[in-house]
Amino acid sequence: MKATHFGRNAAIAVIAAGALALTACGSDNATNTPASTQSAAGMKVTGTLTGVGSSAQGAAMDAWKSGFAAANQGATVQYSPDGSGAGRKAIIDGSAQFAGSDAYLKDEELASSKAKCGPEGAINIPVYTSPIAVAFNVPGVMDLKLDAATVAKIFRGEIANWNDPAIAALNAGDTLPDLKVTPVNRSDDSGTTTNFTDYLAAAAPEVWTDKAAGIWPATLKGENAKGTSGVVKTVTDTPGAVTYADDSAVSGKLGTASIKVGEEFVKISADAASKAVEAGKPVEGRATNDVAIKLDRKTTVSGAYPVVLVSYHVVCTTYETKAVADLVKAFESYVVSDEGQKTAADAAKSAPLSKSLQDKAKAAIETIKAKA
Repeated sequence: MKATHFGRNAAIAVIAAGALALTACGSDNATNTPASTQSAAGMKVTGTLTGVGSSAQGAAMDAWKSGFAAANQGATVQYSPDGSGAGRKAIIDGSAQFAGSDAYLKDEELASSKAKCGPEGAINIPVYTSPIAVAFNVPGVMDLKLDAATVAKIFRGEIANWNDPAIAALNAGDTLPDLKVTPVNRSDDSGTTTNFTDYLAAAAPEVWTDKAAGIWPATLKGENAKGTSGVVKTVTDTPGAVTYADDSAVSGKLGTASIKVGEEFVKISADAASKAVEAGKPVEGRATNDVAIKLDRKTTVSGAYPVVLVSYHVVCTTYETKAVADLVKAFESYVVSDEGQKTAADAAKSAPLSKSLQDKAKAAIETIKAKA
């Protein structure tokens, strides 16, 4: 991952600096260029926008920050990839202007957000769609076929070796080593974990008996590490290890699994992830300008890869000042634009939002406002 991980003190400093820059309407102008330019949203914006959240969005966020800064010389974005849970907490307590989250706000989080985000609270805007790889370090093996039940058994510690009969049966003709399986999970509150466990709970309920959650079940043994880069590094350094991670972070000697969908095994790809997202439906009970998506983890759509995440930018519906509201609208408009989505796809192997999702996201962004 290209994203820089801030420490706790650094994150606080970034947020404080961002708030001051917004108040000063663009005094943080490192390039010494004119502070006001025409944004993608059709408004002139200045200042520094602060965000906290998803590490899976790291590569895409780096690309978005650069693209937005190039198009808006007086505006910058600072982002601390501390995890989706930290991001949602930051938008709710008002310490960030937006959150990156690989899971949409829960009902109770939505209710809590009204204290800082106005009577309509915060909303979820999809910005990034990506498959979650089941990534492994098995010398000599780069491709495996797995079904949901076998993946669940691997991560529950019920499969101890890579040549276990359950794996061998799905990979007839392949030579698998007698090598210990070491599952590696996220140690932080993670939207990637939420999506991965949601898939397992839905697609293999007879094996994965825990509920979907952002915190890994404490009863399960295995290694853990913080953030997407943390689990990927641990697996890269550990023969026999396996993890779940945003596909943009997986490279080098790590192999990835094709997942059984219906009667076929689907290789991981942005296009396959996009097909799975298209099979999803709006989350019930949300406002019309909230674009949270309920994914169908048991889809049998041909070519769909169901171990997928839709990553959101969680933003307030109401901000304290017009300057902040306009800056948020400008940045989010760039992110969901054709240019912003292509930039992310090039940097992070993500799937661009479909036209229908783009339209819904743009409509939601336009409803962001400032207090009267």
